[in-house]
Amino acid sequence: MLRLGRIDARPPVAAPRRRPRAPEGRIIAGAAVLTVLTMAISGCAVGPNFQPAAVPDVNGYVHGKLDSPNPGKGPPYVAGQRFLTGADVSARWWAAFKSQPLNELVKQSVDHNPTLQAAEAAIKIAHYNALAQRGLFFPQVTGNSTSSQFLVANPGQVPPIPTEGTQSQFSLVTHQLTVSFVPDIWGGNFRAVESLDAVTEQQLFQLEAAYLTLTSNVVTAAIQEASLRGQIAATQRIIAIEKNLLAILKRQQSFGQAAQADVLAQDAALAQAEELLPPLEKQLAQQRDLLTALAGQYAADEIRQKFDLAHLKLPTNLPISLPSKLVDHRPDVRAAEANMHAASALIGVSIAARLPNIVLSANGGSTAFNLAQSFAPGTGFYTLAASATAPIFDGFTLYHKQKAAEAALEQAEAQYRSTVLTAFQNVADALRALQADARAMRAARRAEDTAKASLDIVQKQLNEGQVNQLAVLNAQQTYLTAAVIRVQTEANRLADTAALFMALGGNWPANCTVPDWRQCATGEPPEIIVAAEAK
Repeated sequence: MLRLGRIDARPPVAAPRRRPRAPEGRIIAGAAVLTVLTMAISGCAVGPNFQPAAVPDVNGYVHGKLDSPNPGKGPPYVAGQRFLTGADVSARWWAAFKSQPLNELVKQSVDHNPTLQAAEAAIKIAHYNALAQRGLFFPQVTGNSTSSQFLVANPGQVPPIPTEGTQSQFSLVTHQLTVSFVPDIWGGNFRAVESLDAVTEQQLFQLEAAYLTLTSNVVTAAIQEASLRGQIAATQRIIAIEKNLLAILKRQQSFGQAAQADVLAQDAALAQAEELLPPLEKQLAQQRDLLTALAGQYAADEIRQKFDLAHLKLPTNLPISLPSKLVDHRPDVRAAEANMHAASALIGVSIAARLPNIVLSANGGSTAFNLAQSFAPGTGFYTLAASATAPIFDGFTLYHKQKAAEAALEQAEAQYRSTVLTAFQNVADALRALQADARAMRAARRAEDTAKASLDIVQKQLNEGQVNQLAVLNAQQTYLTAAVIRVQTEANRLADTAALFMALGGNWPANCTVPDWRQCATGEPPEIIVAAEAK
């Protein structure tokens, strides 16, 4: 979990005090004592004490036994995958695809993507708001110095001002220090700080969620680029074959062995295949723009990494963390829990607002007729005051605010349960998808191999004039469809593997802190990947 370092709500131990020389010193000293006493009292803060949500009482992600993806026996050979129940997901899970360009692009994206920078700024905002709220644990001290000029019509009423004529002008210099303090008797401020600390923690998990989403988007976008390149390559192979068949038919037509209709039909099939290329090329160009934007760069400054399916290894061993750990690894679940904590603390704030409060104030300083005399003995003054206020009747305003805070907690609890259910559903969906992908991959590979063998036979028969044009067209279309589906199925299997890692929470490094989280989150892959792949 990403940690920022919580600041204790208790005031620091006071340094040894010097002997006060003026009433201001006695005021500050008394306020400091009151601060310590108030903090001791606020240990019994009103409102509920937050308890983390209980771990869901489930033993698995799917109904029944979790079987590893099984493509089936017999040719064609398809790489299998194995679920390692109870193993922890690597923090750098994308390294399991064994692609150095992918590792570099993920690191580049984490370093430069503005979404993560905005999430970091949100942490600072929440953190400084919490620090600002802590300031109310201490007396609020303000100072001012004023110099005033007076003109009086009857100088005899303001002795001992020298009199001369019927008017007199004099100056008055005042230095003043004002101290006000609201003891946190009911822990209202304590709960407010607790709520803001929870908001800070929520923003930390939002950063983790943004990091997980970004890395997943980069991996998925890279796989999609590889899929598009594969579809383009398959289409280009079909185009080359159809051009060859068209050349055969034209040669046969020249010898009177093929009709003009057959040549035109083959030419139309070639045009249809060529028609598929521009949309795929457009999608590939737009996919490159997406990856460049994820890396925090403008489209004109395109990334140098390129991806194809041949250089993305399908992870063989897939660690499946225990259900009890999912709520610790999923940042959206932890953020929902922090939101619940913030809502719980606000109930205490609303309760404290309905109870009596004490306000302590002090005002001390000096006043004289000129600046030099303002520091002389006998010019000082001070006042001390204490007041107690309590709401008597407010039209049930504070009562309804408390009820609203309690309802907000109920809402946060329901949102938390919904987030947990969604998290478990995401994992279950990814597991089911991978189980189906293994069978689909074998079927797609078999369909492509069979279609290619059939097309080879038809092409040979056409060269010898032993097959009609309809069979040729059917064989071409079947192979084109099978080749594209095989590429898409292979890419889907890689994308669903990435989706499983994301659904499991990505396992944010536990020792990451805000200043250096990028370094520890995108460093070299840990031993768990190497060990898992070696099994």
